[in-house]
Amino acid sequence: MRQFLASALMAALTFGPLMTPEVANAAPAQRVAARTPATATPIQHLVVIFQENVSFDHYFGTYPFATNPPGEPQFTPSPATPSINGLGITLLNANPNLNPANGAGATNPYRLDRSQAATNDQDHNYTPEQQAFDGGVMDLFPLFIGVAGPPPNAPPQQVVTTGLTMGYYDGNTVTAMWNYSQNYAMSDNSYDTTFGPSTPGALNLVSGQTNGVTQVMGNPPVIADGHGGFSDYGDADPIGDVCSAGAQFQVGGKNIGDLLSAANVTWGFFEGGFDLTIVNPDNSTGCKRDHTSMITNVKKADYIPHHQPFQYYVSTQNLQHTRPSSVQMIGHNGDAGNHQYDSHDFFDAVNAGNFPAVSFLKAAGYQDGHAGYSDPLDEQTFVVDTINFLMQRPEWKSTAVVIAYDDSDGWYDHQLGQIVNSSQTSVDALTAPGQCGAGAPFLAGVSAPNAQGRCGYGPRQPLLVISPYTRANYVDHTTTDLSSIIRFVEDNWLAGQRIGAGSFDTIANPITSLFSFVMPSTCFRTVTLDDNTGEVTQKGCVF
Repeated sequence: MRQFLASALMAALTFGPLMTPEVANAAPAQRVAARTPATATPIQHLVVIFQENVSFDHYFGTYPFATNPPGEPQFTPSPATPSINGLGITLLNANPNLNPANGAGATNPYRLDRSQAATNDQDHNYTPEQQAFDGGVMDLFPLFIGVAGPPPNAPPQQVVTTGLTMGYYDGNTVTAMWNYSQNYAMSDNSYDTTFGPSTPGALNLVSGQTNGVTQVMGNPPVIADGHGGFSDYGDADPIGDVCSAGAQFQVGGKNIGDLLSAANVTWGFFEGGFDLTIVNPDNSTGCKRDHTSMITNVKKADYIPHHQPFQYYVSTQNLQHTRPSSVQMIGHNGDAGNHQYDSHDFFDAVNAGNFPAVSFLKAAGYQDGHAGYSDPLDEQTFVVDTINFLMQRPEWKSTAVVIAYDDSDGWYDHQLGQIVNSSQTSVDALTAPGQCGAGAPFLAGVSAPNAQGRCGYGPRQPLLVISPYTRANYVDHTTTDLSSIIRFVEDNWLAGQRIGAGSFDTIANPITSLFSFVMPSTCFRTVTLDDNTGEVTQKGCVF
């Protein structure tokens, strides 16, 4: 054991391949196939838990101060917790947003308690979000994107009006997120790459762009990009996915998966419900596999096609949801699954000693956090169970987990991001009708084709990084967006290769400022949480 530890520490110091005991004991041919390429940092396994529909203020507006009423999980911050750009006294008590239900008076942000975890989702489409921002004044959220109710047991008057958009949770409901932030690192300055709902966010996560739409079926939400093609600005399914329905489209160009495959780096996108051979406890199967949220009591399909970004690209799609030939081939090139899998395949592969270098993990619908059919408590179960699992693995010492979100759901956030790419189309409305920003596309001075219909940065969203190498109880203020995640992948595994062709990865700041790549002695810290309450149950180390 001491010899293995010494070898592991030396490998981490040199940022070279780090083999788990399972791989070290495998046959030589398997060992060669399973090695992780040398990386620019000690991180050899990146897991991106990609959740749904949360603005920064919706989860962190009053961080680190929780109300702590009786009967709810308690949260007490460290006295050394740094300040954040959250909801200060003025924004909480004299907010500029008006409630259109009564035509006058402020609609102040207000706390939703744990019994109010089930809510309707808000309007989070490309144009209404820009209208709510009101040129950066951030004062028209109830008017343009607010949607009333439920939730149950809702005393505040705003909940039964469009003022629900102003609701936020604190550390008594999103307790796990706050505890991860206390023990690892978070950002208070990270944004959706563009405005709009789930599909643009998913595409931006894997390619930094929503342009390059090459085929359409039905009437998908696409708009001329100014260069003879189209950009996606809304939700539609990928063409040809056996579970797709309604309007659909396909995207050309490259994504981060293409770059990883070309470099022979193992990777995969793992979404709940993708395996159509499974029969759920309620006997649902195939594309109709579903679960009912324990909080919302809403039944939702496990697999949601427009949440699976790699299915839009011919090079990375697995339209028939073909199963991998074996657990050992998960993440590898040339196999039937083509890097597209079910979430259970991720856990199966890691348990078998086949931990992909880059993994995108998408919860089944009922646990993805999307208001209306999921909620913060179902989401907490998935996130905590996943991270607790990873912290028990020997590979934890070279792993980083990123928690990110596809869009804001239209929940109020007070902070306008920098508009690095402007757009002047019929669906834009940030600074004037038909206009989002001003001047040439890519205000940062980077030439980009296919820029219209892609105004951004969009709403501010949570970003957490959990790893033995992140700074503890740290708040990063560097401006980042969804494409900052793939920029880290590009820098860590691909020697800085960029997708280009208009991708925001060209101008994105990396997420490396949330890390401190100093050897963490012999203790690769772990913080185990309760998946129901989100409270800390144990702190320890992987040696």
